[in-house]
Amino acid sequence: MASDNEHRMLFDIRGRRKNVVRVVYAVLAVLMGLSLFLVVGGLNIAELFTDNTSTTEASEQFEDQAERIEAKLRKDPENPDLLLALTRARVNAGNSLVFVDPRTKEQGATPESRQQYQLAADSWTQYTKATDDPNPSLAQIVAPAFVSLTLASRTVSEAEANTGEAVRAQEIVAKERPSVGTLGTLALYKFFAFEFDEAEKVVGQAMKLAASKEDRQKLAKEAKSNRQAAEQQQAAYRKFEKQEKAANAGSGGQLGNSLGNTLGGSGLTGE
Repeated sequence: MASDNEHRMLFDIRGRRKNVVRVVYAVLAVLMGLSLFLVVGGLNIAELFTDNTSTTEASEQFEDQAERIEAKLRKDPENPDLLLALTRARVNAGNSLVFVDPRTKEQGATPESRQQYQLAADSWTQYTKATDDPNPSLAQIVAPAFVSLTLASRTVSEAEANTGEAVRAQEIVAKERPSVGTLGTLALYKFFAFEFDEAEKVVGQAMKLAASKEDRQKLAKEAKSNRQAAEQQQAAYRKFEKQEKAANAGSGGQLGNSLGNTLGGSGLTGE
C-alpha cells in the first residue's frame, strides 16, 4: 500500500501558488488522460479488471513475470530481448494497476502503477542502450508511461525530462509506423515538451497523410488547441520556478527544488 505521502498532490495547491499550480495540473491531467487511452486503446479498463481482487491478481502475474526475467538478466544483463520483455511486463503491471473511478469510469494512475512505470522506464533506458533498433511496439506503450511519470515528477526539470522521454519513444513509433495517429501523438508530446517548431513540422507531416479536407481541418484545430495549452503550461512552469526560487531565498534554501509530494488526493489516484 502507498504511504500517506504518496497520496498527496504532486503540486502543493495551498497558499499563493495555488492558481499557477492548478493550471499546470489541469493541463497535465488532460495529457495524462489521453495517454492512458493510448496505452490501453479503446478498451475500458473497468471491463478488464472489474474488482480489486482481479486487478491485484493481474498485477501480481506481471510482477512475477518481471522478477523471473530479472533473474535471467543477472546472468546476461545486456540481453536486448530480455530487457524488452522486462519493460513490457512492467508496463503491463502498471496498466493493470490503473485506477478506474466507479462513478465516472474515468481512468487515472495510482502510486502503485507509477512505480511500475518507473521500473519500466529504467529497463527501457537499458534496452535502448543494448540495441540499435528499438522495437516500435514497445516504444508505443512506453511513451504514455513516461507521460504518467510526468505527473509524479517532484520538480519542473524532472517533469520536462519525462515528457522528453515520451517524445523520444514516440519518435521511434512514428518513424517506423507513420500515420495520422502516430504523428498526431508525436506532435502532441512535442508541444508539451515545448518543442513548438518541431511539433508544427510533425503536424504538417500528419496533414499530408490525412484522408480528407475535414481531417486536415480537425488536425489543424487540435494542433492549435494543444499548442495553446502547452504554452500555458510552459508559462506556469516558469512562473512556478520563479516563485520557488524566491521562496528558497527567503527561507535560506530549506525548500530545495521540490514542487511537492507525489500525485495524490484527486480522482486520478482513486481517493
